[in-house]
Amino acid sequence: MTDQPSAPEDHILRSWRTNAAPWTQAIAEQRIESRRLITNQAIVDAVMSRAPHTVLDIGCGEGWLARALAERGVKVTGVDAIPELIDSARRLGGGEFRTVSYDEIAAGALTASVDVAVANFALLGAESTEKLVAAVPKLLAPDGAFIIQTLHPVVAGGDAPYKEGWRDGAWAIANLDFTDPAPWYFRPLESWVRLLVSHGFRIVEMREPLNPQTERPASVIFVATAERRA
Repeated sequence: MTDQPSAPEDHILRSWRTNAAPWTQAIAEQRIESRRLITNQAIVDAVMSRAPHTVLDIGCGEGWLARALAERGVKVTGVDAIPELIDSARRLGGGEFRTVSYDEIAAGALTASVDVAVANFALLGAESTEKLVAAVPKLLAPDGAFIIQTLHPVVAGGDAPYKEGWRDGAWAIANLDFTDPAPWYFRPLESWVRLLVSHGFRIVEMREPLNPQTERPASVIFVATAERRA
């Protein structure tokens, strides 16, 4: 693993900086059908199934999940690498928000002991995801859990080979000014499992929220706990 971000990793950050404003608008107006109908509630349910008092929302964006959890009595800290998204999150409220990159988290920039760390559609890269997953165990309280929601690879892979690697991005949100879609790193289910297990996690639950119209999975959610290491 290189210490320097790859061109696709840089492109992800550049794209999100460019599209922070239309993204915030899209979330506020509930423009993304799969989130509105399925995946937003699915991640809230998964987090609340752990009955957390404290949550770290990694890649929190404009903070919608933090606000949803705060309404349920949870204390949330949200972090994101994009200052414009953190500015929106602070303006909208619901938690404490900090601009912190995944590289900074991997380097120890955060000190936390939370009941749940959650990454909701926020692990798009290759090296950045590996570094982040490796760092999360140190941020969890005893019996804490790491919860990831991501695109279901069986559905999101489309007609391309079911093989790990970078894919071109695309914005599937109409009538807003999105540009420069970010690439994303495709991982088959086996790769997600291997990634978590290799960093000391035990997957205690895997959920596959179904789209009620297509009856195909809209996402996959991993709930994992970490071994306590000296």
